[in-house]
Amino acid sequence: MKPFSIAGIQMHVSAGHSNVEMMKHKIEVLMSVYPWVQMIVFSELSPFGPLTVHAQEFPNKVESDFCAIAKKHGIWLIPGTMFEKKDVRILNTASVINPQGEIVGRYNKLFPFYPYEAGVTGGDQFLIFEVPEIGRFGITICYDMWFPETSRTLATQGVEVIIHPTLTGTIDRDVELAIVQATAAINQCYVFDINGLGDGGTGRSIVCGPDGRVLYQASTGEEMIPIEIDLERVQRSRENGVLRLGQPLKSFRDRNISFDIYSKNPDYLNSLGQLIKPTRMNLEKINTVLQAEVQELK
Repeated sequence: MKPFSIAGIQMHVSAGHSNVEMMKHKIEVLMSVYPWVQMIVFSELSPFGPLTVHAQEFPNKVESDFCAIAKKHGIWLIPGTMFEKKDVRILNTASVINPQGEIVGRYNKLFPFYPYEAGVTGGDQFLIFEVPEIGRFGITICYDMWFPETSRTLATQGVEVIIHPTLTGTIDRDVELAIVQATAAINQCYVFDINGLGDGGTGRSIVCGPDGRVLYQASTGEEMIPIEIDLERVQRSRENGVLRLGQPLKSFRDRNISFDIYSKNPDYLNSLGQLIKPTRMNLEKINTVLQAEVQELK
């Protein structure tokens, strides 16, 4: 076995004030109750909420405080994400802190939730890090998971656990839960998807294993989610197949096709219009759409 213990913290997040002290409190409580936990993960934008007005440069005092608390407890810590000021840009950034209190990497969300996350620039680098004697971990943030290329890139580089802080307060949470489960199955890895509450989301955090099965799904209240995983299950799944059936990573490796869609945008995609918020349909346009549907029925 290669056991490793990860705890997600699903907590109330406010956009009106700092949540940092409550995050520190939650860590202290969790480590008192579950001293065997080796990694703690918070939801996207949990320190300050989803307003870019709280963006700050990195490194900063809040990140340093989290480094100190990780060192104090000897844990890996991903304290959600914060908006980062970088030159004239704003990025959505997750810090990965090791048990020595050191920053091992910072990951910028690749796919901001356009057009709703306006003003935020997407990153252009993946983050993969090793937990010594355990395995290889990778980070994605919220909307990144809607693009299977992100998770597949991590899996083909040997990532066995995807840590996925998210902030989902919208009506598509059910869809995201299905995406998390599918991502775990097609990449044959663990996925820890940790959502917030209040201004930080609607909860229902989910953890899935390398066979796509749900290991745990939270409800809509505050929860601590400590789970021990076995990374040897990833290797067995990748060698023998999902439930000893499909072997998607091997089949992807042995494919006979190259995907031309990645060399240029197909004309169809260019026909879809601008990436902007939907507007109300006027009465004339509604009537036109209805008439077209009636003609199709005929």
